[in-house]
Amino acid sequence: MRRVAAVVVGTGGAAWALPALAPRVAPVTRMLGVRDTLAEGDAAALTFDDGPHPEGTAAVLDALVAARATATFFLVGEQVERNPELAREVIAAGHAVGIHAHRHRLPLRLTPRAFADDLERARSVIAEAAGVEPRLYRPPYGKFSWPALTIVRRSGLEPVLWSRDSRDWSRRARPDSIAAALTADLRGGDVLLMHDSDAYSADGSHRRTVSALPRVIEAIRTRGLRLVAL
Repeated sequence: MRRVAAVVVGTGGAAWALPALAPRVAPVTRMLGVRDTLAEGDAAALTFDDGPHPEGTAAVLDALVAARATATFFLVGEQVERNPELAREVIAAGHAVGIHAHRHRLPLRLTPRAFADDLERARSVIAEAAGVEPRLYRPPYGKFSWPALTIVRRSGLEPVLWSRDSRDWSRRARPDSIAAALTADLRGGDVLLMHDSDAYSADGSHRRTVSALPRVIEAIRTRGLRLVAL
């Protein structure tokens, strides 16, 4: 893996995109030091991207309250500006928040300056609305560039990915496929990726996520795992 990384780094433009392999290539994730699992082997973490959303986030929060479960929400700044009260509700309910972006754009397509500006705007908007300083960052589409990863860390934020992807954003996704993707061979330490908004995915996709959520939580607890926030 080190030899592969060295070759890629030596190719200039390819070096920019090497961190983008992290969600699919575990050795790259480890080499970059990006967290995609929990240290606790007796726990699992529910995470939600792309909110807050008036319908989706509210429904997810209700489902979590009913299950007495906690989660982590990676918020989008422009959505927080539209729904600041929901950002406050997430915190008031005892959940953790992280930064997803201000505008939901692929980091690989942004200059370092544009990425840094977007990150800082998101941080400011989320902190003001939620009343807490975010400490986690997850990039849109799970794609880092080298400069983006460096900027995130210099900003004092921890980069976070996931170990299980629900693919709930797809038009083909259904509650049963979402639950199966997240819970088949579920292991302690898994970080589960879902979306509480359809702002950047298939229309109505958040409804299927909400329908699958009770099954996912039940499966986690049936395996004797605790639900924790990141």
